[in-house]
Amino acid sequence: MGALSALVAWRMLAHEPGRSLLAAAGVGIAVLMVFLELGFYASVPRAGMLVYDHLRFDILLTAADYVSQEEAYDFPRARLYQALSVDGVLSASPVYEGQGSWLDPRSGVRRDIFVIGVRPGDDAFRAPGIDAGLLRKPDFVLVDDQTLPVYGARAGARVELDQRAVTVGGLYRLGTGFLGLGAVVTSDVNFRRIFPESSLAEVTLGLVRLKPGADPDAVAAELRRFLPADVRVFTRASIARHEVGYWANRTATGLVFGLGVVVSVIVGVLILNQTLSAQILRQLPQYATMKAMGWTHTDLARSVAASSLLLALSAFIPAVILALLIYGEVRALARLPIVMTGDRFAPVLAATLVMAAISAVLALRAVRRADPAELF
Repeated sequence: MGALSALVAWRMLAHEPGRSLLAAAGVGIAVLMVFLELGFYASVPRAGMLVYDHLRFDILLTAADYVSQEEAYDFPRARLYQALSVDGVLSASPVYEGQGSWLDPRSGVRRDIFVIGVRPGDDAFRAPGIDAGLLRKPDFVLVDDQTLPVYGARAGARVELDQRAVTVGGLYRLGTGFLGLGAVVTSDVNFRRIFPESSLAEVTLGLVRLKPGADPDAVAAELRRFLPADVRVFTRASIARHEVGYWANRTATGLVFGLGVVVSVIVGVLILNQTLSAQILRQLPQYATMKAMGWTHTDLARSVAASSLLLALSAFIPAVILALLIYGEVRALARLPIVMTGDRFAPVLAATLVMAAISAVLALRAVRRADPAELF
């Protein structure tokens, strides 16, 4: 009877192809919205971790009042030297961060840009294109290739950065994340020249690398005991948890996109329910005939469930294709690292099946109105 129920469901949907196609399109939009909401929800903390994922460290030191990379603050560089005395620590490198004013002489327009300063010999980044030799040159900067084209950042260009003339030595590939519309890397000495009010004695991040075999959790615990209270100590795992928690719980990101998923599922359920209920009401004589032929209420429920499932699945594949296309456009235009992953595909498919199940249960109320006595 299961195969027969599915066949009947297919025939009923095919009997009204226009209505069925319109219903599938509505459900597809709801499924697409779920993909987009989840994509944005996942890409926001991913964007927050983008730079950290490309920095070489086992343990990260930050200021005690660190909030996120956007609000990192500074702490004494002396803490890096103190960290070197802890057993298991191999090196401790400073990272300086600041917000500069970028002026392209060709356009004459000023724009904010994020500036990162590192010691050229520290090999702080795991990113193609960061050349230590170029960083050592006076007043040279390297520009992230994800910086928007309006900055006019091309190799060899002379621009003004915080009222200091600098040369773009080349491009590196990393991604700006939430650092802004553009980002540059330069040496610590050049950073001091660009921001003369800053001091190399105050650092934004401390990149601690460990000796082979050292346990990051154990060394981090020792650093927390040893270092003064003006610094925080993160392992790679704990900074990732911190950033994800910040963007999901302490900003509007989690609430907005989380509610978006719920609303999208509700919309999908409503569309499916309205479609199935209207179809059943139009085809009550057919359902009554099936009851007269011996179909039980359970058999009819299987047919309704099959109709709901067919509509939902026919909407799912186009929604996946559209989501992939939109993800690509968002990556190109908004510079957000939004990608389709297997752990997102499965939950959205599950949500689609839940839509179908709830809609079928709600639509069964209309099936009960199919009475063979009224028909004959």
